[in-house]
Amino acid sequence: MNKHHDVCEVRSVDKKKVRSVMKSMLTDHEAINLSETFSVLADPTRTKIIYALSSEELCVCDIAGILGMSVSAISHQLRILRNMRIVKFRKEAKMVYYSLDDEHISRLFNEGLKHIRE
Repeated sequence: MNKHHDVCEVRSVDKKKVRSVMKSMLTDHEAINLSETFSVLADPTRTKIIYALSSEELCVCDIAGILGMSVSAISHQLRILRNMRIVKFRKEAKMVYYSLDDEHISRLFNEGLKHIRE
């Protein structure tokens, strides 16, 4: 008797399904970029920053106040998010305002949030 209930008992490959999926399979480059994008969310501080920016454009001081952290710590996290093209900034006089890079980031984040809240 097979003690592994999560593995097929019969070894059989559906060649039609395999060919179909292989036609649209991610390239190695795409897989790396996508996994790096998701890995950014592995840090709770960055996740909270993304959540805050999904509601409102904010300056570093605003984000630091919301999260109860130093401006320096928030700047470090924002630099990582900026390098991953998760957030962008604009300068207005002496102020720098951050927002999510685009609507894709907001949708991706909100879908993940819905998933964990279900």
